[in-house]
Parts: sequence; C-alpha cells; structure tokens
Amino acid sequence: MNHKHKKGWIFLLLCPPLILVAVTLIVMWLWNCLLPEILGVKSITFWQAMGILILSKILFGGLHFGKGMRDFKERKMREKMAGLSPEEREKFKEVWKNRCSGGFFNRNNG
Repeated sequence: MNHKHKKGWIFLLLCPPLILVAVTLIVMWLWNCLLPEILGVKSITFWQAMGILILSKILFGGLHFGKGMRDFKERKMREKMAGLSPEEREKFKEVWKNRCSGGFFNRNNG
C-alpha cells in the first residue's frame, strides 16, 4: 500500500473530530468568559458546549443532508427549461414574475 494514501486516510479520519473538539472548546471558552458576567448564567462544561453547538447547528444552520437531491432537482429543471421554445420560456418567466412580484408581505389573501 502506498504510504501517501495511508496518510491521507488518517488525516481524513482525524481532522473532523479534532475540528469538532476545537470548536467546542472555543464555544465553551467564549460562553464561560462572556455570558456569566453579561447575563448572569452559569458556566458550562465541555459536553454542554458541544450540545449547544450541535443544537444551534440543527436549529439555525440546517443539516444539509439533501444537497444531492437539491442538485438533482436543479438539473432536472434546467433540462426542462432547455426543452422549451423561446416563446414558452418567456411565458414561463412572465408567469413566475407575476407570482413573485407582490413579495411575501404584499400578497392578497383572496
């Protein structure tokens, strides 16, 4: 086995957990340095910091499991658009322009 490839696999296996540990330590340090004095909350442990980090990723960042499906849908839409004639394409754009022109807050509920 080529040692160059072996080192690459070790790097790929060790890097994500080390990054998670480093980011968790940063979250714990920032929480414990700032929030007890600012908001009067308790200090947190490493595992609590990891829990906050994972929870915030789920709530605010999403998990992005569906990226492959999103790429598939975009590719299918491009294929459909490529099959339209110029007139059909203009009609499609006009319909969607009219649907989206009101904005979210300006839509009529009727």
